[in-house]
Amino acid sequence: MENKLIHTPEGVRDNYGDELKKKLRVCRTLKELIDRYGYEDIKTPTFEFFDIFSGNIGTIPSKELYKFFDKEGNTLALRPDFTPSIARATAKYFAEETMPLRFCYLGSTFNNSSDYQGRLKENTEIGVELINDGSVDADVEMMLMTVEALKSCGLNDFQISIGNLEFFKGLCSEYGIDEDNELLLREMINDKNYFGTRDILDSLEISDDVKDIFSRIPELFGGVEILKEAESYVSNDRSKDALARLGSIYGMLEKNGASDHISFDLGMLSKYNYYTGIIFRAYTYGSGDAVIKGGRYDNLLSEFGKEAAAVGFCIRIDQLLSILERQKTCITLEKDDGYLILYNNDSREKAYKKAAEIRKEGKRAVILNETVYDIEELEKYAKDRELSVVKA
Repeated sequence: MENKLIHTPEGVRDNYGDELKKKLRVCRTLKELIDRYGYEDIKTPTFEFFDIFSGNIGTIPSKELYKFFDKEGNTLALRPDFTPSIARATAKYFAEETMPLRFCYLGSTFNNSSDYQGRLKENTEIGVELINDGSVDADVEMMLMTVEALKSCGLNDFQISIGNLEFFKGLCSEYGIDEDNELLLREMINDKNYFGTRDILDSLEISDDVKDIFSRIPELFGGVEILKEAESYVSNDRSKDALARLGSIYGMLEKNGASDHISFDLGMLSKYNYYTGIIFRAYTYGSGDAVIKGGRYDNLLSEFGKEAAAVGFCIRIDQLLSILERQKTCITLEKDDGYLILYNNDSREKAYKKAAEIRKEGKRAVILNETVYDIEELEKYAKDRELSVVKA
């Protein structure tokens, strides 16, 4: 009878061997790139108080969080997202800091969603947060890092789609759409649900011309020319400023040779509650979901008592590895010298000394008693691990 204890729960998996080596290699490549941009490491707890991820702060519905209780009866949750945790930590330890703060994180997030059939519920992510900087330059830095990150992993055929929530919010404010209907419209438009969008619009007391404007939002995607078309639909300053900001970002990316990978999607509104301005997602073939997601969240830190603009993104490592495999992109694993030192009962002490000398040189050394194993087993063991066989 099969032992059920050897299986993992749905949505989590083991990593080992070359698969894990490739994962660590990709993480190291991305980390080295992020370091060159001046980002400093930060590590927050795997679980936090439930309130960190709920309400206005929340990124996913409460029912999709992994929740549990501590012995004092507090409700805790495994993090579904790093950003609220880093916002909390920044407000605690850098409350008075006004200069830009650059943080980099690496770890697991957890999502207990039943909608993600076949997808992992524990995901490894690496990401950055740039805090205390509300400038266009900060947004441009995110885009440049996203382009370089994907290229550093061997991807060249990808697209970064950028939107700006302020365009949509400006329209809602201009035509007096209340918060509840704004959230409903935001979800329908983000999902490109044309029928759902129209149903909500038909329930509102707005003119047919205004309904047509909102109905066009899901179709406002494409190259930089789409910003001009969008401008013809709005008269409020908030939406116009949002479009102008996107234009400025594109101009800087063009000057830095990164505009070929950029497109715009004003119907990309995100379900994350804390996003306030630009949002962006990076796509490539081999996956229908974004491999990099990010955006601006200028109000999030105020939930923890610090007024600070912020922008960031995360890279989903497991998804990136899957894409690299589908695109047959080679991940180069570093080769280092290694030795299998065989000994018998008379040469045991000599084998340990030889192994110590090899390790001091920064090389691998494994010792085995050759009298215990067949020669075929030893040769296969050495071959699988790329070890040169020597005798003590």
